[in-house]
Amino acid sequence: KELLEQKIKEEVSKEATEKIDELTNRLKEMQEKEKRLLLEKDELNKTIKDKEDEIEAKLVTAMKKWGREYPYAGYGGHFSHWLRTDDTQPYNSYGNGSAMRVSAAGWLYDDMFTTKYMARLTSAVTHNHPEGIKGAEAAAAAIFLARNGASKQEIREYIEKEFSYNLNFTCDEIRSTYYFNETCMNTVPQAIVAFLDGESFEDAIRTGVSIGGDTDTLCAIAGSVAEAYYGIPEDIGETAKSFLTEDLLEVVEKFYNKLRKSQY
Repeated sequence: KELLEQKIKEEVSKEATEKIDELTNRLKEMQEKEKRLLLEKDELNKTIKDKEDEIEAKLVTAMKKWGREYPYAGYGGHFSHWLRTDDTQPYNSYGNGSAMRVSAAGWLYDDMFTTKYMARLTSAVTHNHPEGIKGAEAAAAAIFLARNGASKQEIREYIEKEFSYNLNFTCDEIRSTYYFNETCMNTVPQAIVAFLDGESFEDAIRTGVSIGGDTDTLCAIAGSVAEAYYGIPEDIGETAKSFLTEDLLEVVEKFYNKLRKSQY
């Protein structure tokens, strides 16, 4: 009996030791796998950060180049100062300039994630406040949806849900009380509603002008979405081009040529 008990104990001990060894090896394998994944994640994050830095550096270079070429184009005070100096750091702005200049991001990419990601980068080089970034992303998202066949109701619902902007008003309702405001929070929703209320490209811009405020910026945003939804009438497009200098016209033509090539 004692020998049997001893044998049973030895067998149990052996099985337990083997099980512990098996679990220990599995734990080591999991730890090694986790370590590799963390290293890969760090490397991926570094690659992404390097790419973001490269894109942002090109954005800063281009903005300063063109901004200094045309210094009296009605820029905001902070942006004007940023243009004149060698400082390349953002200044935590939530001004509506981030949404005004973002339209290219709404046209160039094939999915919403990349569209908003690039919109965020174009904003963050100067307007890195969360509201400045949100305004740029919302404007680009509206353009992306409009050019991909979304209805006005779908655009309204997406912007309200994704960015928590209240679009439950009409331009007629705010016309008597709306005032000049350079923030994204009080320009981007109004610009999108001007597009939603408009019945054509021209009507969207006229509607934007009619409510007042920072009308050049507001209508740049509304017009960008309206172009994606309606297109630009040829006579209006040709008139607009007639105001551009040769170097600016060349940039515009290159952009539209790129869009045309990407459609084939």
